[in-house]
Amino acid sequence: MNYNLMLQNDRVEFGQMPPEPFLIGLLSAFENRFQAVADSFFEEITWKQFFAVICINLCKESPTINDLAEVMGSSHQNVKQILLKLERKGFIKMIPDENDRRKQRIVTTKKCDDFCKKNDKESQVKINQMYEGVTEEQLLVTIQTISRMERNLRK
Repeated sequence: MNYNLMLQNDRVEFGQMPPEPFLIGLLSAFENRFQAVADSFFEEITWKQFFAVICINLCKESPTINDLAEVMGSSHQNVKQILLKLERKGFIKMIPDENDRRKQRIVTTKKCDDFCKKNDKESQVKINQMYEGVTEEQLLVTIQTISRMERNLRK
């Protein structure tokens, strides 16, 4: 059976491959392309390091490494390596938790805050370019689909 995917005026054909594995491959390829573009955008830090900063800022309180690993969808070890690099660059500090000295809380520094402010407008321009031609309806369906897939992975 031939499968076809219609995207507005574009027709994407993926031959004998069912849409489910095609989507997994598409997501993986997109992640690689996005990371390459994002890595070239920032001079001081990588995309994964910036993603960690974004996730830290999303947390209501300064997260622990385990908290951040959960938000980022990554392992404790991978997140720890990212944080150590950010700490060496002066973007974050890891401080002992007030209630449990075994835990470390992650806080951003003034250098990190200044970096985010400096790159905010240009980042928004790049994001707008990436979403050019994508309707709100398409975006919401994509978010719902990936969120469902994410919940299924957690089962």
